[in-house]
Amino acid sequence: MDKIRKFELMEKIVHELEDLKNSQQAIIQKLTKIEVDNIDLGDKRLEKDLPDMHQRVSDNLDTIAGILEDFAQKTDQFNSQNNITALKEQEALNK
Repeated sequence: MDKIRKFELMEKIVHELEDLKNSQQAIIQKLTKIEVDNIDLGDKRLEKDLPDMHQRVSDNLDTIAGILEDFAQKTDQFNSQNNITALKEQEALNK
């Protein structure tokens, strides 16, 4: 795989990780809303299971955020080390 294609794939993964992070944040917000609504309702099953679900999703969000931060940094380093902008310009001139 050439450097430009590798960088583009790395950028794509960064965007997918960002989407995944946003999805997990949305799930946490929905769980929180259900937990708040259940304060008035008092359903025992929801009281029992929602906190555990919330914690697992929160743990996943933390993991995703860490991976995203690390991989975005690797992507930026790859870009800098390989001067991807210049490579893309050269590729455009060659076409």
